[in-house]
Amino acid sequence: MSIHSKHFLNSPDTLVLESLKGLCDLNPALTLDADNKILFVKNHNRSKVALVCGGGSGHEPAHSGFVGDGMLTAAICGHVFASPNASQVRRGIDLVQNDNGTVIVVKNYTGDILNFGLAKEQYAAKHPSEAEKVRFVIVADDVAVGRSQGKIVGRRGLAGTVLVYKIAGALAARGASLDDVHRTAAWVSENVATVGASLGHVHVPGTAPLTTNLASDELEVGMGIHNESGSNHVSPIPSLSELIKNMLSLLTSVDDPERSFLPFKGSDNVVLLVNNLGGVNELELGGIAAEARKQLSERGLKIVRILSGTFMTSLNMPGFSLTLLLLPNGTEAHSPSASDVISLLDERPQVLGWKWTPATEPLPPNSQITGRTLQVKSQNPESFVTSIRSVANALIAAEPDITRMDLIAGDGDAGLTLKAGSQGVLAAIEQGKIRGDSVVSSLIAIAQVAEEVMGGTSGALYSIFFSALAQGFQSQSIPDGSVVTPGHWVVALSSALDKLYGYTRARRPSRTLVDPLSAFVEAAKQSEGEDLARAVALATEAAEETKNLVAKAGRSAYVSSDHLQKEHVADPGAWGVKVILETLKL
Repeated sequence: MSIHSKHFLNSPDTLVLESLKGLCDLNPALTLDADNKILFVKNHNRSKVALVCGGGSGHEPAHSGFVGDGMLTAAICGHVFASPNASQVRRGIDLVQNDNGTVIVVKNYTGDILNFGLAKEQYAAKHPSEAEKVRFVIVADDVAVGRSQGKIVGRRGLAGTVLVYKIAGALAARGASLDDVHRTAAWVSENVATVGASLGHVHVPGTAPLTTNLASDELEVGMGIHNESGSNHVSPIPSLSELIKNMLSLLTSVDDPERSFLPFKGSDNVVLLVNNLGGVNELELGGIAAEARKQLSERGLKIVRILSGTFMTSLNMPGFSLTLLLLPNGTEAHSPSASDVISLLDERPQVLGWKWTPATEPLPPNSQITGRTLQVKSQNPESFVTSIRSVANALIAAEPDITRMDLIAGDGDAGLTLKAGSQGVLAAIEQGKIRGDSVVSSLIAIAQVAEEVMGGTSGALYSIFFSALAQGFQSQSIPDGSVVTPGHWVVALSSALDKLYGYTRARRPSRTLVDPLSAFVEAAKQSEGEDLARAVALATEAAEETKNLVAKAGRSAYVSSDHLQKEHVADPGAWGVKVILETLKL
């Protein structure tokens, strides 16, 4: 079955920006930061909580089509199927800055979590007094990915995300507190489930036409919104009733250990969302909604609300998804009432993708806030800079070895990535950005180098850790001008590791950089910073031990375990951490 690869556009490179400009033309209440591809409400009431979402483009109307009063305050857009970078997200947080805080809603994809998470941690590092005012909700509503398959990466975020920010956005518009909006958004994300089906893949504008696709008599259940493979292929194509029966079984199962994600009891109240993935005509979509409603009723479920239309697409994918929101039954201690949820769902937002409402020309946003950084000194400022310079040079020297490891255990770029980051750190030292008399600013500078120069997953991980490390100092009661002690370092390191754990499921032993890093931090904490030599030795052992481990996360997780055992190489990321810690000579 061929894939449609013709598009109406001027250039693939300008497609996203031109689409966002079109939304501004259609609704004068919206404005665009063109440099960062951020669509936001110009007259956002800054006495109310802001709701921010985003991710790769190609899922319209999600997320940009839902920007407006009553839903999203801002949408931060990447290229087609690619996450926006942390710099874009940071700008988005600044644009919606307000008195009561911001809730960031993110679909569970590695790039989104890392880049939005990195921006959150960098914001917290620069604005420690405002750190708790930026909250994070990750939506992972896909039931096609079972527990075993998604043990590390988790389930994907799909159309259920729209219900999260519709309900949370309406609550924020009412003037609810940050705690209430965050709690409600998290509750919706934990009680929503989605599964999709498609007749084929889609062509991404600007890429070569795909040469493979599903057969003419085949469909795929569980296909992702970025062309990812689904849970199973079905051939010949079943009747609509058989297909929906299968999909509803995945959604409502309570005895499948892999997919019983929601506690259905058989007589529950639910919201049904029938979502067009982009290429299903309205005639067929109506039949899908009718069949889904019929079968849910036959299963004993009461549909309190049904929504059908185009909410979260995958360009023009010829498929649809079904989403169920399990409404509270009144017995859960910390859940909202079902009537409150429905009331929030029913409120009409002023957005283009849900219900268009005319709006007047608003005022521009407040200017960006500049935060204050804690000024504390190293015990030996000159040695502080010398040690960092030594680490950078050691990583540059280790590049060939790390590259060799990564050519076997990954995609071959780990050594060059660390080398680029090290060169960036050396440049920052020469520019005076890394100084022993300003520890926190130096850590923020290193985090910025990791983000902008290293890039990718490792750059995001390093940047999150160093941003969180800076935040770890600022969260302590250390007077300005003080000298930081080993105890201060231990508290900051422990806090940074905990922050990093919020953005990766890797835990020792996982054959990742987390292995030596966690070994070092935990040992340093145990000795209260008095025996760092032992902490380094344990980190070295953990890095060496990755030679014998089965990969559970990172690129190595996709490499044959037999191949890794045969080659007996350490994890390149773990080896990089080993080089760093050994060179510091703590």
